[in-house]
Amino acid sequence: MLDKDQIAAASRVLVQHWRDGTKIDALERNLRPQSRADGYAIQAVLENQSPGKLFGWKIAATSEAGQKHINVAGPLAGRIMSDSVIADGGTASMKGNEMRVGEPEFAFRMGRDLPPRAAPHTVDEVLAAVDTLHPAIEIPDSRFADFASAGEAQLIADQACAHLFVLGAPTIANWRAMDLVEEQPRITLRGQHYLGHGKNVLGDPRIALAWLANELRGLGITLRAGEVVTTGTCHPPLTIQAGDHFAVDFGVLGKVSVAFA
Repeated sequence: MLDKDQIAAASRVLVQHWRDGTKIDALERNLRPQSRADGYAIQAVLENQSPGKLFGWKIAATSEAGQKHINVAGPLAGRIMSDSVIADGGTASMKGNEMRVGEPEFAFRMGRDLPPRAAPHTVDEVLAAVDTLHPAIEIPDSRFADFASAGEAQLIADQACAHLFVLGAPTIANWRAMDLVEEQPRITLRGQHYLGHGKNVLGDPRIALAWLANELRGLGITLRAGEVVTTGTCHPPLTIQAGDHFAVDFGVLGKVSVAFA
């Protein structure tokens, strides 16, 4: 377990690389997190060094394709900061982005707090605390040059590859009555069309949302009203480049898009 000084030092290294747009092979051995708990401790310090405020949370690796992409065995949680949010229909910079993928996602905005407690939150309890459902696009990246070999502890420390995020308008459809497992958003990129699938997100985006609430519960963190949770890609990550326009049509749930420069 890293001590307080090591955690602070590790966070300073990662923050400097984020600000400079540079990459690192790995944290120095004496600063390298050895567990998920170490990773989350470093991540928590990063929040205090961001120019933005906490906007919400992301889940990395909720699909088999996502897990293979970063070479981890299961989901990781990361913070989304307000200064990383791109307006729907806006333009995202490719500067410093080496991962270069876009991901269509289901995102939930919370309507009330879910504080930590002894017993796990059930899916129904978590859904009851949700205010709105949104189509979204995540544009992940990592400070690690070889993110596939960094390991889950270092990736968690690095905000679970959180980079840029696009939130669409809240859906006006009655999403609570829908089977999100079978929703198939249509992605358009460079004239090609791709179909995502709700079942790719831990089997169900609602299960992924509950996973995030319980991951935070285990860390003693309250999932707060107003925070957004994006639940992970529903299609294998799609390669992007400058000049692309990435558009996702979630049918009755709405649309979301972003351009890249």
